[in-house]
Amino acid sequence: MKTRSSNFSFDYTIIWIAILVLAMYKLPYFGALQYPFKLLGTWFHEMGHGLTALLVGGDFQHLEIYSNGGGVAYTNITQSYLPNAIARALTAAGGLLGPAIAGGLCIVAARNHKTTVWALRILIGIMMISLLMWVRSLWGIVTISSFGVLFLYISYIKNRKIERITLLFIGIQCWISTYGQLDYLFTKQFERDGRVLNSDTQNIAENLIGPYWFWAFIIVCISVVIIWKSLNYYLKKQS
Repeated sequence: MKTRSSNFSFDYTIIWIAILVLAMYKLPYFGALQYPFKLLGTWFHEMGHGLTALLVGGDFQHLEIYSNGGGVAYTNITQSYLPNAIARALTAAGGLLGPAIAGGLCIVAARNHKTTVWALRILIGIMMISLLMWVRSLWGIVTISSFGVLFLYISYIKNRKIERITLLFIGIQCWISTYGQLDYLFTKQFERDGRVLNSDTQNIAENLIGPYWFWAFIIVCISVVIIWKSLNYYLKKQS
């Protein structure tokens, strides 16, 4: 009797990578190893703000990454082609969704060798462009330069398995960093350098409708859908 074949090809590599990334976040003696990836997650977050500002017709001035893992993107959307409130809300949401979108794209691209190679090259290119145009803090320069050199070396040696593992690791890392910002998502305001500032979800709420926690819930749902769809695509058998 013929049995129906599964549409999915189980890949233990991505499971081991997910376990490793989770261990880096949860186990105390992995703290030193997790730290640079925390800064990388901040870069994805701030780039999400900045690139969204550009997409809505505004200006991405620069970004900063701090030693405590925080960061800020300086944007100007007064010239946006969208209504100001919508442009501001989208720019705020762009940073929150940036890591999830980047992670999903990395996981999808890791499905075959050709897209893996191109995705890694594009990531290196974006890092180099961001260093030249937008990164304006010591910790940001050191972090992105270091990762850029590492990814360039991995691309240079042309080991397809290492390239795929690297892309999957970055993809899972990006999604876990989204999980790591849950406290921030459900925060109305926070303090930085003695100043009380609105969170990104509060900025969305002030420019649209509803409370900040409603938009936090929406961001979480969108992020979960992105990672779920990307994992489904990655694990689906190729014809």
